[in-house]
Amino acid sequence: MRAVVCTEYGKPVEVVERPDPVAGPGQVVVEVEAAGVNYVDGLMVKGGYQLKPPLPFTPGYEVAGRLPDGRRVLAITGLGGYATHVVISEAQAVPVPEGMDALRAATFAQSYCTAMYALRERAGLRRGERVLVLGAGGGVGLAAVQVARALGAAVLAAASTPGKRERAAQAGADEVIGYEGLKGAARRWGVDVAVDPVGSELSEEALRSLREGGRLLVVGFAGGGIPRLPANQVLLRNRAVVGVDWGAWSLSHAAANRAMLLDLLAMPGIDPAPPESRPLEEAGQAMDDLINRRVTGKIVLVPAS
Repeated sequence: MRAVVCTEYGKPVEVVERPDPVAGPGQVVVEVEAAGVNYVDGLMVKGGYQLKPPLPFTPGYEVAGRLPDGRRVLAITGLGGYATHVVISEAQAVPVPEGMDALRAATFAQSYCTAMYALRERAGLRRGERVLVLGAGGGVGLAAVQVARALGAAVLAAASTPGKRERAAQAGADEVIGYEGLKGAARRWGVDVAVDPVGSELSEEALRSLREGGRLLVVGFAGGGIPRLPANQVLLRNRAVVGVDWGAWSLSHAAANRAMLLDLLAMPGIDPAPPESRPLEEAGQAMDDLINRRVTGKIVLVPAS
């Protein structure tokens, strides 16, 4: 098998040859057709994530591929996905629906589960509410647009470039805007829930835009800055700032997370866009492009290319 390996935090990854893996009791080997590239993968390789895997390690949070009996599955691997083969527990294997190709299946779980957990479980989103999505051209942002719409909300999508705003509109956003004048535009539109995977100064603008009882969902800090939010803006209008750590929750609630993933796969209106595909050898560049926000939508690594 071939696998991407990180031998030192902050240094370039490399592709190496390794013995083919062997499944143990209760495990299966997945022949990887596509591996989703996620922000957390790049942070782990840089040594900037709160969990630091022992070196050397193979990154790769989610994959899609085939089992030895030919069944098509997707799986949240956490580590090891950037490879031609990966061993997972039988419980991790989730059937891929008919009509969903491996590229889209490999980018589904992390983004859509994060969006669903944020909106349904943490915000308690109600039908008819109005949602602001920051970073709406990224993987989590695009998923949040579709999940919010599927849950009966209207969506105002904000993104940094025309291309990203166009992608958000294609995903089903009711209206799209740039970041200039965000607070004013969002206040005029009316926002009950703000999904924030960006951070930086945009977090405070989103907080200040919330109407009575509004909830700011802190999902991540792709913009590079961890905001210091003014507590008086939380107190005013009975707003709430809500943390969203789907990754940690999914590890301690595996059965509930699997049920949520199956709900999403069957939910009308959930249709991930085709991602950009790159060969395994471009894993380092793909992670760097994602961390530096040069990507619209999602990227997958295709081991066979």
